[in-house]
Amino acid sequence: MKAGLFLGAKNVQVGELEKPSPKQGEALIKVAYAGICGTDMMIYAGRHPRAKAPLAMGHEFCGEIVEIAGDSAFVPGERVVIEPTLSCGTCEACLAGQTHVCKTLRLIGIDGHGGFAEYVVVPLNRLHRIPESLSDAHAALTEPLAVAVHSVRRSNMKVGDRVVILGGGPIGLMIGMVAKLAGAREIIVSDISPYRLSKAKELGFVALDAKTANVGEEIRTITQGVGADIVFEVAGTPATVSLMVEAVRIQGQVVVVSLFKQPPAVDLASMHFKEISLTTTRCYSTGDFETAIQFMAKGMLDISPMISHELKLDQVAQGFEYMENPDQSLKVLIQP
Repeated sequence: MKAGLFLGAKNVQVGELEKPSPKQGEALIKVAYAGICGTDMMIYAGRHPRAKAPLAMGHEFCGEIVEIAGDSAFVPGERVVIEPTLSCGTCEACLAGQTHVCKTLRLIGIDGHGGFAEYVVVPLNRLHRIPESLSDAHAALTEPLAVAVHSVRRSNMKVGDRVVILGGGPIGLMIGMVAKLAGAREIIVSDISPYRLSKAKELGFVALDAKTANVGEEIRTITQGVGADIVFEVAGTPATVSLMVEAVRIQGQVVVVSLFKQPPAVDLASMHFKEISLTTTRCYSTGDFETAIQFMAKGMLDISPMISHELKLDQVAQGFEYMENPDQSLKVLIQP
């Protein structure tokens, strides 16, 4: 079968893989759409510690069941979206039902071949049905939307709260969409990309250009000197680590969504004096994943603005080039 293969740093090419066959408890999926995300970009840059070439990346994907090995409530021909996390089932987190923080958590498309291929084999317990009202292209965005749902759920956000999001990429903007749905009074997004800031404005958010504005001062002005109730850090830079402490109100909450490449310097003294609560997030639960599906299927969230490009598998290298430029891309979808 044809696959978009990571072969080394900055080297993704269309090649051939043997078409997989499902083992007991697995399904063979014909991929419809797969999205390129920030983790894929880390692999592409040669900086991911687990991803090994040659690899068909892609952990945000959906498709159609072709074959099932074993007993299942699913049947061939059904459209499904894949929850790509793979947990051990035996560590203390898994035994407590918190499989998304499994000690040895792995992901389809990182630790093994994923959605940048014509076919992929997936455990049956990782499948979610796609409702008729939900298109394949939108279903492929379930995984990043689940991250946003989980991030807002991990926060203490209440109806009427002011929210600041540092980082206007797909995850940041989706967090804004979920926070708005959850009743946020005002949502402020900071970024350095004019394109992404324009998307934030389209979504009804206050957009602050971190290149030209003093974001901390702007937030204080907008909030009448109080600061935000909740700050989501979604950029993963030293500048936003400093800003997250500055932007939040006394006894407010900072939610760190970014996965930092290097340990950041955090101003704990300022956090101490303001009694700031610090919360971290990782992935999503199965409940978050299903909630993301329902938000889209029931028309509660319009995810269309997130999709900047839809490309064929033969154009996968071009997709990664688009993603390297945040002024021309948000979510790039690959269609095998």
